[in-house]
Amino acid sequence: MATISLCMIVRNETKTLARCLESVAGVPDEIVIVDTGSDDDTKEIAATFTSRVLDFEWTDDFAAARNFSFARATMDYILWLDSDDILLPADRAKLLELKNTLAPEIDAVSMAYNVSFDANNNLTSSSRRLRLVRRTSNFSWFGVVHEDLESTAPYKFLNSDIVVTHQKEIADEGPSRRNLDIFERHIARGVQLRPADIFNYGRELQMHKDFGSAIGQYLQFLATDDVKPELALITLNNLATCYYMIGQPDKEWECTLKSLEFDIPRPEFSCRFGERFVAREQFPQAIFWYELALKNPGADPNSWSVDSHPFSTWLPHKQLGLCYYRIGDYARSLEHNRAARNYRPDDPEIVTNVKFLESLVNQSD
Repeated sequence: MATISLCMIVRNETKTLARCLESVAGVPDEIVIVDTGSDDDTKEIAATFTSRVLDFEWTDDFAAARNFSFARATMDYILWLDSDDILLPADRAKLLELKNTLAPEIDAVSMAYNVSFDANNNLTSSSRRLRLVRRTSNFSWFGVVHEDLESTAPYKFLNSDIVVTHQKEIADEGPSRRNLDIFERHIARGVQLRPADIFNYGRELQMHKDFGSAIGQYLQFLATDDVKPELALITLNNLATCYYMIGQPDKEWECTLKSLEFDIPRPEFSCRFGERFVAREQFPQAIFWYELALKNPGADPNSWSVDSHPFSTWLPHKQLGLCYYRIGDYARSLEHNRAARNYRPDDPEIVTNVKFLESLVNQSD
């Protein structure tokens, strides 16, 4: 049986740390918690789970802190989590089973990451990350923010069906400026950003609605060498959104078309094609693209892309309801509005559509 060190970096995590550690109880043989400057009860909470609570002087570098934590691990494998991550009971059971059966030649294990949910608890964004790595297989962290785990040597990995679930405590005041400020301090010091950092800086700018600056970063990232198709598609979708937000639909359309150079139409772009035809009142053509979004429900489960689930669930159903209504097929419009309501039962527009269409269809029977 493999042994596991759980390594975490924390700071002011009193609301989430105990929940995280309780969700993995019985899995790690060792817990290493590195505190980067808490001024609340985080360290005291950590001490109830492990005696290995260490201090790290914060240097505006998440990779440096994670590498410090990894260097203190002593078990066969290292598992990493953030304090606002949990394992649901079924996934904890799967990880325990993996711990007992992991083949000795496996150096790393990836797990799905359910990143965000809407008010109806529908999954809205997911991805895949390396989560469990052999301690002696030369894995290190790179990147000041949204850091990546990489190895300097070839390694054999396993794509598992274990899911890590993100349960972030959302602040009322909106997105934190922490990551954006870190990037800007690095730039002010003349630090040369890695391509991945340029991409992530663009994401932070977009999150804070500085769409023009985000566009500049995304274009700079796409101009770098060897951009992987998965990241190119994510970047093009983000770019398209930014162009839409600043009122440049032709640029949004360019990004949509360019996505076809990298893959079959992903749901995000199928919906953008659909919107183009809706704007022209070409509803049969729009129907083709929205139905394609439903038939191609995003990335392969083992893909490393970010999957935006609304584009393959309620959004195309809602738009298909509009399109079928506009061509006079009220029964199919009702079918798709009902499907959209399954995801968004409190959406007033969808609820109104269903009631109206039910009366319309009943009158025609």
